[in-house]
Amino acid sequence: MVCGQYNRSHTSRQVRVPGETAVNRLAIAALVALAATAVVAAPGLGHPARTDQRLSKIGPAPNFALTTQDGARLSLKDLHGKVVVVTFIYASCADTCPLLTAKLAALTPGVTTDGVSPVRFVAITVDPERDTPDVLKAYARGHGVNGAGWSFLTGSPAEIRDVARRYGVYFKKSERGDVDHTFLTSLVDQHGVLRVQYMGVRFDPEELLRDFQSLLKEPGTR
Repeated sequence: MVCGQYNRSHTSRQVRVPGETAVNRLAIAALVALAATAVVAAPGLGHPARTDQRLSKIGPAPNFALTTQDGARLSLKDLHGKVVVVTFIYASCADTCPLLTAKLAALTPGVTTDGVSPVRFVAITVDPERDTPDVLKAYARGHGVNGAGWSFLTGSPAEIRDVARRYGVYFKKSERGDVDHTFLTSLVDQHGVLRVQYMGVRFDPEELLRDFQSLLKEPGTR
């Protein structure tokens, strides 16, 4: 079994899926419910282009306080003033997680000026028993991720399960040790408000970059 996508819907959230406009998760709940108990081995979906100029506000993003790859504690509140991208991975994933990490890492130069980025990428493990800070540091190094703009987070199994649940991410470890989990990447604005979630790994990175730029241009964000 490879790193797959564990689909389940439990709350009202705006997500982007391929071939659709930006939608509310309740609008596709009937479709998602068909796969609520299934593990889908294919990589995730994606999301379409927007026609409006500003992202809607979903609500306060769930806070977290976890341990970074450097052994320090980091909370979402510590990142106030930055656009934050929150996603979920695990270090021993052989296919989809590295693909997602590479896609996000490729966006870093587009939001960095003179070595400073107003965007922080946060990758939270769904395998906390194995993913220690040192393991996550090696994962970041192995995928060429710039630590200055990235935080890889771990914590106790209870902490990780709680954070994942509140972000709408579900995961399940197989007997072989693989972890099937929802691929859901969340975009949080400078004020800690959840603005949109991207389902899967096939979303258009250029669209995500435009979403960054849209948030950075909003009044009162500088």
